[in-house]
Amino acid sequence: MAIAYRRMGPGDELVFLNVAADVFDEPVHAQRLAAYLVEPGHLMILAFDGELVVGQCSAVIHRHPDKVDELYVDEVGTASTHLRQGIATHMVEMMFDWGRELGCREAWLGTELDNVEANGLYNKLGGKAEHMHYYEFKL
Repeated sequence: MAIAYRRMGPGDELVFLNVAADVFDEPVHAQRLAAYLVEPGHLMILAFDGELVVGQCSAVIHRHPDKVDELYVDEVGTASTHLRQGIATHMVEMMFDWGRELGCREAWLGTELDNVEANGLYNKLGGKAEHMHYYEFKL
């Protein structure tokens, strides 16, 4: 069966009931999902194998007073059963298209230095790697 891709929005919550185990880092929380889908500038694309969600790509539009609008690609996940099929590549390309439609002129994302698969994907898509430090804060 061919993989189908779809942009998510308010009212699409029920499709998240049938997600392959390793598409998201943690289980999808219904209230968080609903809040995410209604928030302007929060974007999500899912990949489906039949009714099963086998991939996800989420992003946020950052608007700045002093620079162009940017698309921040926050997460990309593909079910381990569906790796190496071009699903992540297709979702990221779709997300870049969606960002352009919404006025974004740049996109950025981050991944771990030792994440061979992700770094390979982003290099293949023409990304320019930057070395930086990542800081995380509990609020």
